[in-house]
Amino acid sequence: MVETNISYVLVLSLLLCMAFSPIYCFSLNPNFYERSCPRAEEIVRSVVAKAVQKETRMAASLLRLHFHDCFVKGCDASLLLDNGRNIVSEKQSNSNRNSARGFEVIDDIKSALEKECPQTVSCADVLALAARDSTVLAGGPNWAVPLGRRDSKSASLSGSNSNIPQPNNTFQTILTKFKIKGLNIEDLVALSGSHTIGNARCTSFRQRLYNQSGNGQADYTLQQVYANQLRSRCPRSGGDNNLFSMDLNTPTKFDNYYYKNILAAKGLFNSDQVLLTKDEASMDLVKQYAENNNLFFQHFAQSMVKMGNLSPLTGSDGEIRKNCRKINNGY
Repeated sequence: MVETNISYVLVLSLLLCMAFSPIYCFSLNPNFYERSCPRAEEIVRSVVAKAVQKETRMAASLLRLHFHDCFVKGCDASLLLDNGRNIVSEKQSNSNRNSARGFEVIDDIKSALEKECPQTVSCADVLALAARDSTVLAGGPNWAVPLGRRDSKSASLSGSNSNIPQPNNTFQTILTKFKIKGLNIEDLVALSGSHTIGNARCTSFRQRLYNQSGNGQADYTLQQVYANQLRSRCPRSGGDNNLFSMDLNTPTKFDNYYYKNILAAKGLFNSDQVLLTKDEASMDLVKQYAENNNLFFQHFAQSMVKMGNLSPLTGSDGEIRKNCRKINNGY
């Protein structure tokens, strides 16, 4: 397994923090729990490892939770909140309903942490650590995770519906959603590489097979033999929840085959394939990552640190939830 040098990424994370988030870069620190809960990372890693050993797909699911949390109100664990008094859960959004999963694993991690050091480690930090550990377990890069986030006392269903990139968004729409968050085109292409692991439901890409442009025609940028394979299990109607590997070559290994598939016109989502077809800078990055796995790993680790720094609650803002599914004053 090729790993990004952790000390290098730590230095880089501090530089990125100063460049993009100077207000709170001294609040988020990989050593945040060194005294208050020294075994925190070990506990998270252990629970994640057991979950992924039980179900390989869980690595992708946990990684996805961190993305879907950070793109709504920042990395504050708002995604984990269930419906409650004055809270409408983000789990009901178009991006999460019937697809976001792994919540029980987060519960298990939090339960173990509460036994070790009560009300110390935030659910937001649990998501960030679980995403990193899942990536490593799948064979991807390692990086030092800046810690010290606190948990939101609210959720945003509307934000979840509007801020998270969708599989059939145009390239410009996706790039705009990244730029609004302070993320650039390199972050977009590198973070899209998370689609190298995990599954997708038929309903998330069906339009590419049958009606990409509203004219009853398939997406011409999709390789035809691959399209026929997809149609065999993703009909015009029905089979919405049939699962397909997002990387048809190495579906459980975190590697750069995602980009090689795009070059072969076998990106599963429209949002994957447009990285090659709609922008020259993006196309160049896809080609670079397809040729150089180490470069992809390096940029992915950098972009994960950068994304994890999106609008965290620190200091006295928010709270440290005892239960990740609800705020501390109950329902």
